[in-house]
Amino acid sequence: MTPKTRRVVQAVLYEVFAIAFVGPVLSVIFDEPPASTLGLAVVLSSIALGWSYLFNTIFEYCESRQAVRGRTFTRRLAHGVGFEGGLTVILVPVMALWLNTSPLSAFLANLGLLAFFFVYAIAFTWAFDRVFGLPTSAAPAQ
Repeated sequence: MTPKTRRVVQAVLYEVFAIAFVGPVLSVIFDEPPASTLGLAVVLSSIALGWSYLFNTIFEYCESRQAVRGRTFTRRLAHGVGFEGGLTVILVPVMALWLNTSPLSAFLANLGLLAFFFVYAIAFTWAFDRVFGLPTSAAPAQ
């Protein structure tokens, strides 16, 4: 599959699984009706989808310029930290507005989800690469 198609498929699958998890969890955490938290989960995932595409484009561009090819644990860790760190900066204000709370409160309330998504991003990317193969940017030279 082309790099562009691969990024779209990866981002969409990532968000589908994320919505399925986040909607019910937000409902429990914030004691809100599932319909409301599902709406928030869709908004957050829509933003994350755009960020995922942009971040992975930048990451693969940088990755393609590395002397050593492949995706080591360290490279996967850098991917997870970069993706989740950037996403946190974007999503905390959205959550604060949606939940009518301060950015600090939104961040504190979101810590559990941040921890989950940090691990999820690394695990999902690993599983995705196992199923679909490494992208051209990370494939070992032949």
